[in-house]
Amino acid sequence: MAVVVPTIMVETVEQFKEASERVAPFARRIHIDISDGEFAPTFLLPESQLYWPSEWEIDIHAMVARPSEHLEQLIALKPSLIIIHSEVTENIVELIGQIKEAGIKAGLALLKTTVPATIADAIKIADHIMIFSGDLGKFGGTASMMQLEKVRLVQGINPQAEIGWDGGVNIENAYTLSQGGVDVLNTGGVIATAENPAVTYQTLVREINKHGVI
Repeated sequence: MAVVVPTIMVETVEQFKEASERVAPFARRIHIDISDGEFAPTFLLPESQLYWPSEWEIDIHAMVARPSEHLEQLIALKPSLIIIHSEVTENIVELIGQIKEAGIKAGLALLKTTVPATIADAIKIADHIMIFSGDLGKFGGTASMMQLEKVRLVQGINPQAEIGWDGGVNIENAYTLSQGGVDVLNTGGVIATAENPAVTYQTLVREINKHGVI
């Protein structure tokens, strides 16, 4: 069953506190973006300043050029999942192994231009594959529904992997995404900019759980 996971993407501790308080009343699984300003064009709050309630299940999306420089501190935070990008120049198979050896689930993000077959070895050992359809470091992107084809390709390589989607999730496309095989709908702007984020969250949850035919 698919789940809706709010995204926190901020630049300061004050913004992080505000964003956390905004989603705390209704969500327990949270997606946190970090960025080094190199892989993605935005500097986001670094891992050294992250914190969260013990009851939260945290996915960290590391939009960084050299994950090896961040993994020690990320692992020390003990999130549920660490997602690195398949497009980095470091050995992603080794990085995934390092995360898994620490008892943390390892995820792999694929940008729109990345073909799953070219990174099959890494996909085979990852716990989570995130189809990235947005703009790095920004809210409010448009979901490229053509990227749903990657779900089938990824499942052909690793049928057990949890499939995530990042970029442009909204009330209009959430059902289609969930029916297309996406397990985790990371929701950024649609909740962050909502007048009533709890109502928007519950509407998204109802959308992905409704019965019907596309």
